[in-house]
Amino acid sequence: MSQDYGRPIKDISMKQNNKKRNSEKSSKRPKSVKDEMKGFLLKNVVVDTTTPIIYIGRLADISDNFIVLEDVDVHDTTEGTSTKEVYCIEARKFGVKKNRRRVLVMRNMVVSVSLLEDVIEY
Repeated sequence: MSQDYGRPIKDISMKQNNKKRNSEKSSKRPKSVKDEMKGFLLKNVVVDTTTPIIYIGRLADISDNFIVLEDVDVHDTTEGTSTKEVYCIEARKFGVKKNRRRVLVMRNMVVSVSLLEDVIEY
């Protein structure tokens, strides 16, 4: 077996194959949150948080730290009798009761984001 800098050629080709595999893996990186949510942009969404507050509005943008909503209903479930789920169903049925033009929701407070049209009545 011929040598290249003291190593067999076979070892060099194996390292090249490993580099190729690693570069293929890195090209299949997971999508960013913004990429995952592209289909939600400019549509009404429900943003559920770790707090009693729920946000229902049009998704305008997603940044590293915030989800930006426009024409938003900010609803605190401690100020009434309906649960987050019931409130979402009512918003889908009767429309969004806008009480804010624009809201920035901290992403670290978000539990889930779903399209308002995906809310199912039960």
